[in-house]
Amino acid sequence: MTAPATASTRGLQHVSMNAPLETSASPFHAGEQRVQEHLGVREAIEPWARQVVRDHLIEQHALFYAAQPFLVVAARDAEIRPWASLLCAAPGFVSVPDARSMAIAAQPLAGDALAGALTPGADIGMLGIELETRRRNRVNGRIAESPGAGLRVAVTQAFGNCPQHIHPRRWQQRPVARAGATWRGEGLRDGERRWIERADTCFIASGHRGDGEGAVYGMDASHRGGPAGFVEVVSDTELLLPDYAGNNHFNTL
Repeated sequence: MTAPATASTRGLQHVSMNAPLETSASPFHAGEQRVQEHLGVREAIEPWARQVVRDHLIEQHALFYAAQPFLVVAARDAEIRPWASLLCAAPGFVSVPDARSMAIAAQPLAGDALAGALTPGADIGMLGIELETRRRNRVNGRIAESPGAGLRVAVTQAFGNCPQHIHPRRWQQRPVARAGATWRGEGLRDGERRWIERADTCFIASGHRGDGEGAVYGMDASHRGGPAGFVEVVSDTELLLPDYAGNNHFNTL
């Protein structure tokens, strides 16, 4: 997806990503640090982020996930392409056996872009979002096990997000539908264009991996919201999203 040039993003394509930066204790990888530095927010955001981005889940967040009927996930398919999708089941399908792991009693449906991709060792980003209360929390990690119809995730980062741009909604439990026929193509069809043009919510998968191992590497599942039509369908292969002010983490960029 392409973001329009705004006061906060114009010129990012010119930012050098080559100069080394210290990342050992930072929750941000070098790319995020460079964007923050370019926009003049790095000195302010780094101390705050070190306090709120944890390598484990606190009890409050464990209880939050256990109450959710769906989980937004971000991962890569077999061709290394990032995808955002949903894992859905009755509340309680997500549990936290200990502070550094999550158990998820669900897998992507057959035909989903991530079906078969959530295997041991794969990076995964997760977003819990409670639309009624506008609460959200993010967890990033790696899949430790994928037994049968479930997943076990080793947590590397966990942090809360503000309620900004979340549209409140109430949900109602319905019987789980069987997966319908799937269609794959290289562009949007008319019905998909109209659906996107009416949407006030979308989710984006992004990721970063450098040499070796590090807690800052992995995937992010991010929420985007705005007035209906905030995602512009430029063509059947291109979408345009506005760049709203956020938490200055710049995880997606």
